[in-house]
Amino acid sequence: MGLRLQAVPPRQGWQWIVQGFALWRQRPLAFMGLFVIFLVGLLLLALVVPVVGGAVGLGLLPLLTLGFMIASRSVLDGGPVHALQMIEGLRVGPPAQRRAQWLLCAGYMAGAMLVITLSDWADDGLFVALQRALAEGQPGKPSTEIDAILANPQLLWGMLVRLGLTALLSVPYWHAPALVHWGGQGALQALFSSTLAVWQARAAFLVYALAWLALLLAVAVVAMLATAALGSAQWLSVLAMPLGLSFTAVFYVSLWFAFADSFDAQRAPDGPTIGA
Repeated sequence: MGLRLQAVPPRQGWQWIVQGFALWRQRPLAFMGLFVIFLVGLLLLALVVPVVGGAVGLGLLPLLTLGFMIASRSVLDGGPVHALQMIEGLRVGPPAQRRAQWLLCAGYMAGAMLVITLSDWADDGLFVALQRALAEGQPGKPSTEIDAILANPQLLWGMLVRLGLTALLSVPYWHAPALVHWGGQGALQALFSSTLAVWQARAAFLVYALAWLALLLAVAVVAMLATAALGSAQWLSVLAMPLGLSFTAVFYVSLWFAFADSFDAQRAPDGPTIGA
């Protein structure tokens, strides 16, 4: 595939979400199933290799983004969605290309572990303590430990550090796996090209992020109003998982459209490519 970096207007950030929902509606169960398969794989990895399984699982996230891009392009071409698409980046192409994907995974694992370490240092372990307290707490019963953690301003500081560092890490990796897979780039070149593309389309990505935030807040408000009207939180708990899976799948489906617009990947360009 010939790839050519191009300008992206800000309005495309919203269009990526619209296109993501439209494509997801063609194969909703298949796309959600693809994400569930990935989650089950991570769980099995953590159980089989309990010490390093979690870290290795983080390193496989670039394959998740690429797998969804491959599946999305397949559906656009009238093809299927299947589990092997999640590892297609490691199965096809020349050895150098597959090595580049492994390097991206290793680099992402190292970056993610650094983000976790720095974030835990920033909030002094409060986020981990909050997760443990929520897991051990009983629904409907107040917890002084949870209240104390939430009232600690260091938790907010840690969350800001966590979100900021995660955003910085995601920039070079946003398009990198796809650039290796379809553009034949090396790992470092793909990271650079991805960073350049995200920066050039920064207005569109800002619209994209704000639109997702608005959608999630709207869904949360509707859910709370519905819970209040029905007088029971049971419906909310029933809908939480399918809604979460649906929105997550749509997010990953929309990544193909961001890549396609940034690198003119939906059409074969006549100009020079940015491949290796």
